[in-house]
Amino acid sequence: MEYVDVIVVGAGLSGIGAGYHLSTQCPTRSYLILEGRGQLGGTWDLFRYPGIRSDSDMHTLGYHFKPWVAEKAIADGPSILEYIRETAIEHGITDRIRYNHRVQSASWSSDKAQWTLTIHRSDTNESTELSCNFLFMCAGYFSYRGGYTPTFEGRERFRGPVIHPQTWPKDLEYAQKRVAVIGSGATAVTLIPALAQTAGHVVMVQRSPSYIVSWPEKDKVANALRRILPEKTAYAMTRWKNITLQQLVYGQTRTRPKTVRRRMLKMAQNAVGDSIDIDPHLTPSYNPWDQRLCLAPDGDFFESIKSGQASIVTGEIESFTEDGLQMASGEHVDADIVITATGLQLVVLGEVEFSVDGRPIDFGDTVTYKGFAYSDVPNLCTSFGYVNASWTLRSDLIASYVCRLLNHLEQTNTRQCTPRLRQYETEMPRRPFIDGFSPGYLQRVEDIMPKQGDRPPWLNTQNYRTDVKQFRDCPVDDGAMEFM
Repeated sequence: MEYVDVIVVGAGLSGIGAGYHLSTQCPTRSYLILEGRGQLGGTWDLFRYPGIRSDSDMHTLGYHFKPWVAEKAIADGPSILEYIRETAIEHGITDRIRYNHRVQSASWSSDKAQWTLTIHRSDTNESTELSCNFLFMCAGYFSYRGGYTPTFEGRERFRGPVIHPQTWPKDLEYAQKRVAVIGSGATAVTLIPALAQTAGHVVMVQRSPSYIVSWPEKDKVANALRRILPEKTAYAMTRWKNITLQQLVYGQTRTRPKTVRRRMLKMAQNAVGDSIDIDPHLTPSYNPWDQRLCLAPDGDFFESIKSGQASIVTGEIESFTEDGLQMASGEHVDADIVITATGLQLVVLGEVEFSVDGRPIDFGDTVTYKGFAYSDVPNLCTSFGYVNASWTLRSDLIASYVCRLLNHLEQTNTRQCTPRLRQYETEMPRRPFIDGFSPGYLQRVEDIMPKQGDRPPWLNTQNYRTDVKQFRDCPVDDGAMEFM
């Protein structure tokens, strides 16, 4: 059986970042990246729906080591995919990727101090095995098998196509068609202005509103700094500016939620003018950042509403009909095409089955260590980003910390590191993996997600400043991480 020191699962934004850190910080370690699909890019290759883009600025969603130099800070999917591909090529990471290798199970042997992975090769329809000492999961947090779609009464009666954005067909013709988009999250807010450019009319059909914030597509400060400063310096300064702004805004939503709420609703009202009543269509029932905010670059979503190219219907869907959606209010939404932008199906660790010394692991029974590892599970880490800031900010920190762990193992001539609850920590309260965050996609899987405790290092803080301290400054041998 082939053996490598480290296996990274997933060749998306996190996996390619992990490859960079391993190459530069652990040059003596051999590693492979296993990708279940036939190409790199993860989310940014999988999703092909109209308007697909980031909902974070690329100066923080980009890697810290590779400046984002495009004029648009809110970038489209193909540009992000090309950025990831460039990174992989520039740092020799493409040679480490094995495509069409979907990991099905991973079993740990304490005697051998290694993981054995069972892999299905979709290109040959065969199974194979690989082994490694350390396993780094960068497979994201949602199922690649399909998105989440609730059960709708009468769906089979509808005469047109019903499409989930995760499986957008290449040949869908929507020009001059009536399109109903079910959902009020980031995908819907992205899709609607893109569809509205050519569709006959687009209707957002939402059960309840989300916060939608207009944000400049181009970062004027970043573009100005690049004209007068070296590329890396300008990028670092812009990145610092945007991180500070993100943390400031998020902090205010925690300490002054009513004030921030009023400001955001006023911004929405100003953006749509008198074209729509923001109550009930743009006034959420929760406080900002209790769920993720939706971004509208240069207010494109609001412009679609103002122009009449798009509209909003708020309420419960009673059933599909032959030619649209029947609302519980009695209103009928006419549609030729229905898009179910109803969210992703969250999974734990890439839907891989794990066992330690023959014992299956239920991650819902584990306590997370610093939000990236799991109690009593050796040599296993996960890249999991932020829900309140750019994903890559945290995935970069985690990848660097994994390298610190690997280097400590080498320096101390040990082969196993396992987070262990100390006796006085075993009775601490268990809290959700992400606390104070209430979107439906997370609530649906709360039982299978790891838990967090009430004290370090058993917290998933979702706070960049705190994470910088715990991942960069704190010692890896902290008494909770056991080395053998």
